[in-house]
Amino acid sequence: MSRIRTRTALLAALALVGGATGTAMAAVPDDTGAQAVPCTVDYKIQNQWDSGFTAAVTVTNNGAAKSSWAVKWSYAGNQKITSGWNANLTQSGTAVTASNESYNGPMSTGASVSFGFNASYSGTNAMPATFTLDGVTCNVDDGGSGPTDPPDPSGPDAKVDNPYSGAKVYVNPEWRAKANAESGGSRIANQPTGVWLDRIAAINGVNGGMGLRAHLDEALRQKGSDELVVQLVIYNLPGRDCAALASNGELGPTEIDKYKTQYIDPIAAILADPKYASLRIVTTVEIDSLPNLVTNTGSRPTATPQCDVMKANGNYVKGVGYALNKLGDVANVYNYIDAGHHGWIGWDDNFGASANVFKEAATAEGATVNDVHGFITNTANYSALKESNYTINDNVAGKSVRESKWVDWNRYVDEQSFAQAFRNQLVSVGFNAGIGMLIDTSRNGWGGTARPTGPGATTSVDTYVNGGRYDRRIHIGNWCNQSGAGLGERPQANPAAGIDAYVWMKPPGESDGSSSSIPNDEGKGFDRMCDPTYTGNPRNGNNLSGALPNSPLSGHWFSAQFQELMKNAYPAL
Repeated sequence: MSRIRTRTALLAALALVGGATGTAMAAVPDDTGAQAVPCTVDYKIQNQWDSGFTAAVTVTNNGAAKSSWAVKWSYAGNQKITSGWNANLTQSGTAVTASNESYNGPMSTGASVSFGFNASYSGTNAMPATFTLDGVTCNVDDGGSGPTDPPDPSGPDAKVDNPYSGAKVYVNPEWRAKANAESGGSRIANQPTGVWLDRIAAINGVNGGMGLRAHLDEALRQKGSDELVVQLVIYNLPGRDCAALASNGELGPTEIDKYKTQYIDPIAAILADPKYASLRIVTTVEIDSLPNLVTNTGSRPTATPQCDVMKANGNYVKGVGYALNKLGDVANVYNYIDAGHHGWIGWDDNFGASANVFKEAATAEGATVNDVHGFITNTANYSALKESNYTINDNVAGKSVRESKWVDWNRYVDEQSFAQAFRNQLVSVGFNAGIGMLIDTSRNGWGGTARPTGPGATTSVDTYVNGGRYDRRIHIGNWCNQSGAGLGERPQANPAAGIDAYVWMKPPGESDGSSSSIPNDEGKGFDRMCDPTYTGNPRNGNNLSGALPNSPLSGHWFSAQFQELMKNAYPAL
């Protein structure tokens, strides 16, 4: 259920940024000299489902400065903490202790720290009655808001924790018409998909198509008296997609001012129109950009000169920061930054470094972490949602699954486990404890006759993994119009802990890129990764591309791909 992001909750989120130096929620003496309460605790349930919940806790120290801290409480029910972040959490029976990590021990007078956790429960999930900080009983500030409170649309801070909860999601009539025109397409034509603003002209509509205002007007019609989410893809950075020519954009590497004034500013102005204030507008901010600064630069074998340029000039960081700042100023906009996928940044040397780059961008050009509602993974990609036939902890023939050629020392084998873990990493570097994750499931179903029904043979770690994995790509680095792919889980809210929604941000049937060079005025190059005869590069282990033949330019309708996705859908249509 949705609940209000009250001013108290926002201050709690701010406290995460401030760490040991923040002043959020500090109780101060009034003019009569009354003493402050020694400490204040704000305990919020961020997300709750039948068997578990996610909670965020902010504690404010109003007493003497501390070099370390411990918060304690007890549950009245059977709640059991299963994982946490920003604190060392232990539990004995109903009693819980949360103590500082090495990096957030100091708490000056008036400072706040925040931490969060996932927990299981059954029956009721009552809030703890008493909290202590180093043995001193704290005042409890619940903000007057619980997980089942209805949204209150009044006031500038009236954002729900999860915009997808209790809401319909916008069905793009242009995509619906294309899907309905395909044989069997009516089975999915009413699914919600993202609206891609992939060039300046898209704001007003391309070739007579719907522009941003037309989509928002149609969204109001679809909304009626219900809540409704509109999904927009903000995708036009200078030097866009420095490692993938098929999705290069119209702006050159140095055209940051044009990006700001001719692209972001007009979008922000339209979204800020009071006419659209009742919509929940979700933005996916600049896919396939920031992770490139980590994985495809410097001395790495995957580096490209174009990505080195974008890292040196800082325009990816500046552009994302500017977009977050301007769009985040609109009260009903929920920004989700693209966070790659597990087969891109799931390795140790990419995982933490990517989170740090995201934090840099989220605090650039006037943006703060409060402009970030969450992150989205697997956008327009194919990584399997959940691999059931093997885990990262399995050992076969004396070798770890991580040693298999497919996993290749990654710490994650599927998208959901990665998204949940990366969420914790993002919180640990300073993003708010209440952030949620989206996972694009538009093309990661991997059903059909090739879907394994059990683990592979235990002859070797490779036969075990390759025989059991749902993801049938030749290599996890393959990304263009993949043969054998299928529609994944249908869009839904609150599917798992920390996951705000499964979404179809990439509209099924829209090409990733052309299989041969096609002259165009859209700034889109020819990438050999979309050529089925291409034998690869270091980014896909020098393997075949696995791409379908005869594909059009990226974003253009690809009937053969649409039919393939329906045929291999999992769950099946």
